Amino acid sequence: MDGTGRGGTGAEVILLNYKLGKTLGIGSFGKVKIAEHALTGHKVAIKILNRRKIKSMEMEEKVRREIKILRLFMHPHIIRLYEVIETQTDIYVVMEYVKSGELFDYIVEKGRLQEDEARRFFQQIISGVEYCHRNMVVHRDLKPENLLLDSKCNVKIADFGLSNVMRDGHFLKTSCGSPNYAAPEVISGKLYAGPEVDVWSCGVILYALLCGTLPFDDENIPNLFKKIKGGIYTLPSHLSALARDLIPRMLVVDPMKRMTIREIREHPWFQARLPRYLAVPPPDTMQQAKKIDEDILQEVVKMGFDKKHLVESLYNRIQNEATVAYYLLLDNRFRATSGYLGAEFQETMDCGFSRMTSCETPTSAIAHCLPGYMDPQGIGSRPHYAVERKWALGLQSRAHPREIMTEVLKALQELNVCWKKIGHYNMKCRWLPGFPGHPESMLNNPMHHSHSFGDESAIVESDDVAGKSSNVVKFEVQLYKTREEKYLLDLQRVQGPQLLFLDLCAAFLAQLRVL
Repeated sequence: MDGTGRGGTGAEVILLNYKLGKTLGIGSFGKVKIAEHALTGHKVAIKILNRRKIKSMEMEEKVRREIKILRLFMHPHIIRLYEVIETQTDIYVVMEYVKSGELFDYIVEKGRLQEDEARRFFQQIISGVEYCHRNMVVHRDLKPENLLLDSKCNVKIADFGLSNVMRDGHFLKTSCGSPNYAAPEVISGKLYAGPEVDVWSCGVILYALLCGTLPFDDENIPNLFKKIKGGIYTLPSHLSALARDLIPRMLVVDPMKRMTIREIREHPWFQARLPRYLAVPPPDTMQQAKKIDEDILQEVVKMGFDKKHLVESLYNRIQNEATVAYYLLLDNRFRATSGYLGAEFQETMDCGFSRMTSCETPTSAIAHCLPGYMDPQGIGSRPHYAVERKWALGLQSRAHPREIMTEVLKALQELNVCWKKIGHYNMKCRWLPGFPGHPESMLNNPMHHSHSFGDESAIVESDDVAGKSSNVVKFEVQLYKTREEKYLLDLQRVQGPQLLFLDLCAAFLAQLRVL
């Protein structure tokens, strides 16, 4: 029985914007169905939560509060909540659809993972958990079954706030009988519900990733509890020294002495091969809401929505048909957008292109200009097939990195490109092509008298000029070191006309002298 209780028609009448599909699963509060968003054509998962069941478990207020929090979450490794539709009998929660299954099944299938692959998963998990904690939400039921994988094996933290709405001291009753990942203070019924609970669970998950088994496991529940409360487990000899250092710091029985998320982030094992978009915490929700993608905005306006109303709704995080369409389009075009989108490419190459690690990353436009270049993602539209190692994104050079960056800055200056340095080998750029009769379009650059790569004053901002033209191209430049002792230069469009950016790339190539 669905929705209003009239067979399969109730939910369909209420969810006019969605075409309901098969049932994906059944939980304690209701069921989960796959659906297609009518306006965008993108798939979503809809959780149908039965009000009567929620009320009988005294979870109503808790569910409402958690939904309110999750609706604001925007993180590449947390399942997105797009929309909540309420009726007298049910609450319909429209969420991101992830089709590649659970991390649990992945570990069972592969056994223990190599450290680089385990680290990649772990970095994504910690980033998502840290984001939750910054927003005053503690998951409390982190386990591989609640970590979903998308089509490119990127982690999506799921099942918190909905399946895991619990009262303190009632963990075993509501955690689906899986205490293996629970912290000692939780199974003891103590009123701990802080970030340290999630740190313990992350420690167990890391152990499972690296060892293919659980640190605390026993068919006899009292024995299992005894092991967890005593912190009794063994570390296999195959673990690296840094992994052997990290895990015991997370699995400390005393929550006050347990490692913090910040300390995990600073640990050398975690820091290795850390993608740049995960190296810094993502911007706050309100900051993200004000960063509107013009291309997506225009697509939604073409669907018949008012532009001004849509912008206001996005700024104020108001849920309506237009904003749901906007976020569905945005999430399906770009994954992992909190940071430089090309940041994953070096990790991809280091992994031998066994898997595209970036989350549906748009192609690097500079690479379109290179002879012999193959777009491994089919110009960003078909990202799901394997890529051979010989292909690389961007320009490669064996010149010294500082020499490369000096020439890059010279070339950008020749093209009247403005830039702002983010790091030694990364900068944000803005280009406004000059047109006859528009002298203001040629932006001044304070680097006219200095080509020094180390000149930190080479920062240009000209929002007033940029705001007057729709032809402004914003892009980022990043230099990477590859395994073959080469350096890879990547240009990534952030905003502006695609063809204009390609013109700029062609001109930029012509100006470069050392590559």
